[in-house]
Amino acid sequence: MKSARFLLAGVALAACFVTQSVHAETLDFGIISTDNSSALKERWQPLIDDLNKQTALDVKPFFATDYAGIIEGMRFNKVQIGYFGNASAIEAVDRGNGEVFAKVKYKSGEAGYYSVLITNVNSKWKTIDQVLKNTREINLGFGDPNSTSGTLVPSYYLFSKNGISVRNDFKNVLPSNHEANMLAVVNNRVDVATNNTTTMATLKKEHPERFAQLRVLWTSPLIPSDPLVWRRDLPQATKDKLRNFFDHYAQSDPREKAIMDAITGYAGFEPSSDAQLVPIRQMALFQKKQQVQNDAHISDADKKTQLAALDQKLAQLDSVAAK
Repeated sequence: MKSARFLLAGVALAACFVTQSVHAETLDFGIISTDNSSALKERWQPLIDDLNKQTALDVKPFFATDYAGIIEGMRFNKVQIGYFGNASAIEAVDRGNGEVFAKVKYKSGEAGYYSVLITNVNSKWKTIDQVLKNTREINLGFGDPNSTSGTLVPSYYLFSKNGISVRNDFKNVLPSNHEANMLAVVNNRVDVATNNTTTMATLKKEHPERFAQLRVLWTSPLIPSDPLVWRRDLPQATKDKLRNFFDHYAQSDPREKAIMDAITGYAGFEPSSDAQLVPIRQMALFQKKQQVQNDAHISDADKKTQLAALDQKLAQLDSVAAK
């Protein structure tokens, strides 16, 4: 009788060890706040469920109210893998011990997406030239500070290149996520707002009546597709499982393809590296250089020193880009 109890206990203990080995590692998957958390969870949870089943990892979604929450999560090892935009990925790489290992693919076959400036279809602002000439009269819906398409790209290509300071030249600047900015334009709570073609395509698919209320005033150059970042210090065995999953996901399975399409019109993933961030780094440094050049509060000597340092960084990035 006693030996039977020992046998049962041994079986239970063995089962416990098996369970622990299957889910030995818990990872938090950070997802930047392009929309509200419930909408993001609905789109991403099916993929995360498949990730857990196919890798035997225990991966849990992690949402924050802004991009900085995901960046800081990776920095303090509360997030081990994440879906980022390019600008926020730079922060995760530089401050969070992160490394780009994959990027999303689009059904359209394009290598990326575009930043846009939108207004209501009935707005009095009909052209981008009207907006640029009348910023003092305009309420601007702007992106998260770490957003590539909502902040960095329009700041550089649209505003800085036209001598406009987002902070100083608009009547009001109201930063928010892409979804909230889009609704603010639809409901005439702001005059114009930054956004991107990926979010626009989702709105057209899910709420065509709202999409019909929008007009695009400006479109940026191509932005590289959004990267996936993991912490560099993850065990190699875990990295291998993650890479194998993302390299093969939605390549042929119709159900997986439908899951990717539902996220934001994606078609799967492909390998990438930190090198995809180089053009975004160059853009950020060019923007910083313009700010220094135009800052009347910086002495000529300090300005010269700062510009020389920025030129050195740009030269280093040019060398990386050439390779």
